[in-house]
Amino acid sequence: MKILVTNDDGYYAKGIKTLVKILKPFGKITVVAPKKHQSGMSMAVNLGQGPIAVKKLSETNSESWWYVDGTPSSCVKFGIDNVYPPEKPDVVVSGINHGGNFGTAYLYSGTLGAATEGALAGIPAIAVSLDAFDPDGDFSEVEKHFPGIFKRLMEEGNKDFGTIYNVNFPKPSNGPAKGVKLAKEAVLRWENEFLPYDEDLFRRVVKEKFGGTPGQFPPAEEGETRFMMAGDIVNDSAGDPEADINLLHQGYITISSHNLLNHNLAENSRLKGLGFETDY
Repeated sequence: MKILVTNDDGYYAKGIKTLVKILKPFGKITVVAPKKHQSGMSMAVNLGQGPIAVKKLSETNSESWWYVDGTPSSCVKFGIDNVYPPEKPDVVVSGINHGGNFGTAYLYSGTLGAATEGALAGIPAIAVSLDAFDPDGDFSEVEKHFPGIFKRLMEEGNKDFGTIYNVNFPKPSNGPAKGVKLAKEAVLRWENEFLPYDEDLFRRVVKEKFGGTPGQFPPAEEGETRFMMAGDIVNDSAGDPEADINLLHQGYITISSHNLLNHNLAENSRLKGLGFETDY
């Protein structure tokens, strides 16, 4: 099996190294991952931003490693278009993300964006996340349970165009996983997202959540006011027993199935019944 691995935390992250370790028994691994941290990029690509640096880091009979100085989606595009031809990978696996990708937050996720890029190319796609931001996180439950999940998804999962599987593992501090639950995305929203910029707080959050240290920023231009994104998460699905965030917080591994072709056919039918279709 030819497996394209990527992430949004960067090629150096513990999560992607753990994912490669997990997947090596299943086939030949090709890692094409961002040079720098790229959280929150969704399916953004590097258009019109100048040259894109690429480096082949290493290669053995069982795996090769590349970085691309671009977004997660750009990494997947590069892997499919420039590393694999004339072949294609059999699956794209994105992760293991440091931090959960549950609920409607998946719309922002670079981890899910990279998997979606694979699905857009007609390749089965899986995103994997651990609900903990610790850069030195405990991935032992992922190592224990994801091989079986991956095997079953590859054998029994839907191979139709556009299918993406989003797998989330609970916080290691919750103890061993209780099991696996098929879930739907919780409805999450954020309040008070823009806070006045506090450099000490910003640097502390970046270090704690992403394991990095931001460089120096240029001084603000005259008339500018600086903010930072933080915010409080509001769970509008708090009472829903099938919502992924609720099951995850109960200690379950969650799998939600996404479809790239997210037509709302029921709404089309409703509008059709109201006479929206017209010939001119």
